Amino acid sequence: MGWMKDETGLDKTPANFVPLTPLSHLVRAAKVFTHREALVYGDMHMTYAQYHARVSQLASALVQAGVHPGDVVATLLPNIPAQAEAHFGVPACGAVLNTINIRLDVDTIAYIFDHGEAKVVLCDSQFLSVCMQAIEQMEGDPPLVVEVPDPQAGVPEIGEQIDYETFLAAGDPEFDWIMPQDEWESLALNYTSGTTGRPKGVVYHHRGAYLMTMGTPVTWRMTLHPKFLTIVPLFHCNGWNHTWMMPLLGGTVVCCRDISAKAIYDAIADEGVTHFGGAPIVLNLLVNAKGEDRRAFTHTVEVFTAGAPPAPATLGAIRTLGFNVQQVYGLTETYGHVTECLWNHDWDTLPADEQAAIKARQGVAFPQMEDITVMNDAMQQVPMDGATQGEIVIKGNSVMKGYLKNPDATANAFAGGYFHSEDLAIQHPDGSIQIADRAKDIIISGGENISSVEVESALMGHADVMLCAVVAMPDDKWGEVPCAFVELKDGRTGDEAALIAYTRERLAGFKCPKKVVFGELPKTSTGKIQKFELRKSLA
Repeated sequence: MGWMKDETGLDKTPANFVPLTPLSHLVRAAKVFTHREALVYGDMHMTYAQYHARVSQLASALVQAGVHPGDVVATLLPNIPAQAEAHFGVPACGAVLNTINIRLDVDTIAYIFDHGEAKVVLCDSQFLSVCMQAIEQMEGDPPLVVEVPDPQAGVPEIGEQIDYETFLAAGDPEFDWIMPQDEWESLALNYTSGTTGRPKGVVYHHRGAYLMTMGTPVTWRMTLHPKFLTIVPLFHCNGWNHTWMMPLLGGTVVCCRDISAKAIYDAIADEGVTHFGGAPIVLNLLVNAKGEDRRAFTHTVEVFTAGAPPAPATLGAIRTLGFNVQQVYGLTETYGHVTECLWNHDWDTLPADEQAAIKARQGVAFPQMEDITVMNDAMQQVPMDGATQGEIVIKGNSVMKGYLKNPDATANAFAGGYFHSEDLAIQHPDGSIQIADRAKDIIISGGENISSVEVESALMGHADVMLCAVVAMPDDKWGEVPCAFVELKDGRTGDEAALIAYTRERLAGFKCPKKVVFGELPKTSTGKIQKFELRKSLA
């Protein structure tokens, strides 16, 4: 199919076919952007030549430590330069990068070490104790531990393991990278959140990551030399692949270890940050920042937000501060973001609240994706009427290879020729997708389906509300009813009756919360609210 009658001599050769890999971006950048700034962290500024040399040293040192192609190298690191270096250095020796969430408990980390069969782990000094406890619980062979201190952040070396700089010094800055022979080779291993049962190991291939790095600049309307701030943890879908992408553009990665409004405003003002990604909680931080934490800047900062549908009220507020926010959507299984809220300039004349509501949509597929749509249980397209719910299903190059050592879960996830997100959504006439809820977050009250997202959006419009989450609460009469957990802005006091009354002005009565609980909400390291913990408190 698609072959000419005579294709004699028209074969793939090393000259005309090279496996796609994001490693190629840094190889090129070291030649093309040699003296441009690649990495910034505090007073540390690193050029592309230096970046490439250190990455080469890391790859070489890993080989000397006994790491072979296909082996797993894990990290327990925040957003510091060593984590960025690992994104290139680990696959540059043919190994597979496993970035582990630094907030996980000892038992889960031990499971990941065992399940992924990590040969080496690069561990920040702050998390070394947890790392060593996890190793003690392992059933398999323990990994070599390389300690990564961070004196710039006040995290000194403990000294019981080989330190990162000593480990690197043994490596060769001229090391010949081991590039993939097949773009389907494994690049990274990421684990799902594991809120129910053990987390699943999601395997990425080089092709998917490469195409993500090519599709994202189109979606983000990027030009050469952007300055990207690492707000999204690099252990979360590999920071949505942005670290792999930046050398393509000769851009600068500005590392941010501890996320705060002050740190973000400082990076924008002092380093000229132009882009960052973050969960809606990050937008709230910026909108509600104290005066002394704010800094003036004159350029527009482009922001990708994902993780949960942001409240229209939040999107409306941040627009006036110099941030242009674009909603994106994805999962660990899709390398991060794969849909974008593509703006139609016909909407420019709409009232601000209507524009904000549109900006909260998850939108349409990224350029490298084949098809992302909403289907019913029979794998049929739902009506694009902005009302009929179905499941978001995904097909394209930036979809995982599958779940490590779990063929049954892989087969289930790919049933019908699409990846099943388990996210419920509606689809508008223009094809744009808007999340209604995770399947497990739908509240069924007296036979009526209630979207927790809809109730949360209503609550977020109240002047006292900083964050909120709505979950199902058992009820003798209705089976379950909405319960709202609310985190208030500084200086505000909670009034349950007033908040419930506020929602009654905006929602049908059965959708309104029957109880409001005030307090700080439990969150993941990426800023997502942990609804499963809230459900536990009501059990």
